[in-house]
Amino acid sequence: MSPPRRLIAHLDMDAFYASCELLRYPELRGQPVVIGGGRRHQPERGPDGQWRFARLGDYTGRGVITTATYEARARGLHSAMGMMKAAQRAPEAVLLPVDFELYRACSRRFKAAVAELAPVIEDRGIDEIYIDLTQVPGAQDTVGHDPLGGVRALAREIKNNVHRATGLTCSIGVTPNKLLAKIASELDKPDGLTLLMADELPERIWPLPVRRINGIGPKAGARLQAMGIETIGQLAAHPRADLVTRFGRSYGAWLHEAAHGRDDRPLVTDSEPVSMSRETTFERDLHAVRDRTELGRIFTQLCEQVAADLARKRYAGRTVGIKLRFDDFRTVTRDLTLPEATQDAAAIRHAAGLCLKRVDLSRRLRLLGVRVARLEPGQKRSIT
Repeated sequence: MSPPRRLIAHLDMDAFYASCELLRYPELRGQPVVIGGGRRHQPERGPDGQWRFARLGDYTGRGVITTATYEARARGLHSAMGMMKAAQRAPEAVLLPVDFELYRACSRRFKAAVAELAPVIEDRGIDEIYIDLTQVPGAQDTVGHDPLGGVRALAREIKNNVHRATGLTCSIGVTPNKLLAKIASELDKPDGLTLLMADELPERIWPLPVRRINGIGPKAGARLQAMGIETIGQLAAHPRADLVTRFGRSYGAWLHEAAHGRDDRPLVTDSEPVSMSRETTFERDLHAVRDRTELGRIFTQLCEQVAADLARKRYAGRTVGIKLRFDDFRTVTRDLTLPEATQDAAAIRHAAGLCLKRVDLSRRLRLLGVRVARLEPGQKRSIT
């Protein structure tokens, strides 16, 4: 008896942060909305009980967009775009502050909803997962004349379960492997469902730009374009030996395999985090002396947030580090290894403070971050 057909799904929540906010502010549905503001952009209730929202056209600062609704994207706004540039394109867009506590809560709910139907999951971040559907009952069934009818019905059930649990939509791609599933989940957004088997590669994958392959970044994409390779099909047709010569044995061979849709990576369901960190970019540059009180408050808050993350996920860490970015965009890091692992906020704050003393703070700061690494599972006795 032949082994069952491998069925790997990639589930990607649609405009996740923005969609979470629309649950809270449903009156914003259908409007261009961007996420990425600070506390001063928090909506306020007016005397009539209606929310008053900040508008992008009133923004001043150097922040960037974290994400945007599809209506905002249609106006040319996208993640990582500078807020001032975005304001020129769509000054009427609503601006909301980031609320990671809300997004993490929604993330937990959608993943639990998926696990009810398909428990073999690889967590890829707050808004995306891979799911192995191969052994899920009914996934291999033929329905009528549709050989993929069983897995199609299962994927729809997963989408419906996510929507029932969260009120949010997601897009799912189902293919024989992770590489193709990642591409497929983007083909019919939002609220999409795409099933794609290996024999459909020439028609549905090869016409796409090479950058659609996860793992081909801007530099590799530019080098391929200089070689006259713009689509995945052109990459698939290019001699493997030349790719190895130009890109090295490992990456060159991978480019050839990826273009042909080959990927035998298993789902990683039990990975351990390497570190946990929190950081923030200031709305204005802060000086270590003149803005000492504000910086101290932010620094303490970051340490407390990292400690809470560690406690919630039942980890402690031995190495505490800081990350600083100055007004000239120079970034420096410092770290300190403790004799014993900790998840205590005060201990993390003390160690991070010692790291901070090893940095020349004469220039203004744009960004501040705190990181705890060398993690150990289980609650540990804190350093005092």
